[in-house]
Amino acid sequence: MRILVCVKQVCDSADTLSVNNAGAWVEHAPKSVFRINRFDEYAIEEGLRITERHSGSVLDIVSIGPQRVQAGIRRALGMGAHHGIHILKGEDTYVTPLERAFLISEAARSRHYDLVLTGVMAEDDMEGQVGGLTAAMLAYACATNVIYEETVPDRGEITVEREIEGGSRECITLKLPAVLTIQSGINIPRYPVLSHMLKSRTAALEQISAGMLGPSRPGQVIEKISPSPPAGIGELIEGSPYEKAEKLLEILHRHSLV
Repeated sequence: MRILVCVKQVCDSADTLSVNNAGAWVEHAPKSVFRINRFDEYAIEEGLRITERHSGSVLDIVSIGPQRVQAGIRRALGMGAHHGIHILKGEDTYVTPLERAFLISEAARSRHYDLVLTGVMAEDDMEGQVGGLTAAMLAYACATNVIYEETVPDRGEITVEREIEGGSRECITLKLPAVLTIQSGINIPRYPVLSHMLKSRTAALEQISAGMLGPSRPGQVIEKISPSPPAGIGELIEGSPYEKAEKLLEILHRHSLV
């Protein structure tokens, strides 16, 4: 099987972010630390488990962004992935889900992957659209919020369980090729292996300029970003437990909460 895992690099802490002067995106402080999106780590681990179950399988990693995203690709190689693809996309600018899906699908189209895996969403924007849009552009079957999968390459099928509303699960069988968005809890991501990490430091990554894949297709534009309003001032209730309960009920009634 040929498997592609889509990886996004995110900022490790919101404390080092600020809204830029144009009010249309964020700026990273010089001390900002970046890492792989945690949901994507589950996708990497699931891809690795599939390659371990089916000999001869190959796992590629793709990531979009400036030069710094190569650190995330190399970490994935340290976990056991075979090949890294870096789609070079300028500096720290907002890339819409439609544009990400377009770039991934164009990079993947001629490689004929059997399976494309993404995290269920990214921690920074939480839009959760890239997987589905990529599937649509590649004309692949798609399942979202996948919490279990079982591949049957001989039949060209994959059976999955996906989380749906109310804590229930839906079990479906898809024909390969397919795109899955992987939910947390499906596995426990492994740590990189030292020998793999040493190799990944000097491994040649395939770099593709975003402009080479076709014209930009943003699909949407951010008009404005504003910081969250400051939290309200708390009120300390004093007195005996009975008096505190009475005062609390009075406050709740005053604000029509009970």
